[in-house]
Amino acid sequence: MSVTVTPQPPGVSAVLTPRLRLVLVLLLAAQFMLAVDFSILNVALPVIGAGLGFPLARLPWIGTAFALCAAGFTLLFGRVADLFGRRRLFLAGLAVLGAASLAGGLARSPDVLVVARVFQGLATAAVTPAGLSLLTTSFPEGPLREKALGLNGALMSAGFTTGAILGGLLTDLLSWRWAFFVNVPVALAVLLVAPAVIAESRPEERPRLDVPGAVTVTLGLLAVVLGLTRAGEHGWGAPDALLPLAAGVVLLGVFVAVERRVSAPLVPPHVLGRRSVAWGNVAGLIAFLTETSLVFLLTLYLQEVLGFSPLAAGLSFGVLGAGTVVGGALAPRLIGGFGATRVLLAGGLGQALCTAALLGLGTGRSSLWLLSAATFAGGVGNMLVIVGFMVTATSGLADREQGLATGLATMTQQIGITMGTPVMSAVATAAMSGTGAAAVLGGLRTAIALNAALVLLGTLTSVLFLRDRAHRHPAVRSS
Repeated sequence: MSVTVTPQPPGVSAVLTPRLRLVLVLLLAAQFMLAVDFSILNVALPVIGAGLGFPLARLPWIGTAFALCAAGFTLLFGRVADLFGRRRLFLAGLAVLGAASLAGGLARSPDVLVVARVFQGLATAAVTPAGLSLLTTSFPEGPLREKALGLNGALMSAGFTTGAILGGLLTDLLSWRWAFFVNVPVALAVLLVAPAVIAESRPEERPRLDVPGAVTVTLGLLAVVLGLTRAGEHGWGAPDALLPLAAGVVLLGVFVAVERRVSAPLVPPHVLGRRSVAWGNVAGLIAFLTETSLVFLLTLYLQEVLGFSPLAAGLSFGVLGAGTVVGGALAPRLIGGFGATRVLLAGGLGQALCTAALLGLGTGRSSLWLLSAATFAGGVGNMLVIVGFMVTATSGLADREQGLATGLATMTQQIGITMGTPVMSAVATAAMSGTGAAAVLGGLRTAIALNAALVLLGTLTSVLFLRDRAHRHPAVRSS
């Protein structure tokens, strides 16, 4: 048996040098900030409504405006990063994010605030795939990339939890406006340092942008996300939900047809034809949908059943955040020893069991020990799935396709986050018979049972459709 050493792509190091450490810190800081933005305003919504004179019916648009753009434009911006430069798009997106955050914090009317959230969502759609593709192209496949993706996954998941805690703290101690202002110094710091540290990454030959594909997929995703959001507000049978969902399905069907005919497709069929990409993203979609919606269900449990304040409920999720950090630290080592698919499967089974254990929650505060233990262990399992999904869905592709791969992965993440809450909210509400803590708990148990079943379904699809390649460092090939 001979051993052939495969040369690394230009500019990619197999050793974690001081420069690469700084690259990692900058990219992770940006991704953590974006994750915090998804949840930082949830606790503050009633205060914002009172302060700016937001009608109650329009309050959800503070979140919807952000989610529509963050999910709808991600795939387009992921491809734009491949074509025009990942660092360029990353920095431009950060500049827009800083400016939009400043505008949101200074807003004196509902319209200005919603516009600021739109631009925050657009910036997130640009920065997230660009930052992830810079991460995957800066670190070669193998232990370094797995470690980087593990840290990224842990911080993004912890950021979602941290956002709920930080939003409560800032709103109680200072003002809801600081939920916007907190982004500005982080964005400025990254913008000042990144140009000197992060190298530009783009293909030597720039292919044409698939405009018909970009338009149809963006409009289709916007319609689907809008429909899902409306379903959470008005019910799944409401025309406000069904019409955009139907339009989204049609537009995404047109997108698939377009991609088969154009010479330079936005999503080349051979990429989606890879099992690792297609089924890895399915596993990721279910992981994000279930865990973020579980946070919503448990928030209702803590406030409506146990009587916690919003701030106390947010602080309670520190246990879940600790679990995700532990999972993110363990995942690269486990993937190095057992392979991404096996780790993904083990994490999915662990998350499903821990979610099912929450069916034992009661109406007394003695249930807190069960909630803490199950959310910690479930957070570890969920993070193993997320890192396994990221490694699986971005491996085996050329550097020129990393923006596309990370755009798909980011779109999966953001659609999962957007879908989860309206789906589980509708299930829990429909299952509540009557009023009072016992009725609320009954509805929540039904939604938690569905949540656990979905995690198990995602795990089973991974068993059936994903196959681990023999695990070895990609820089070394045996023959």
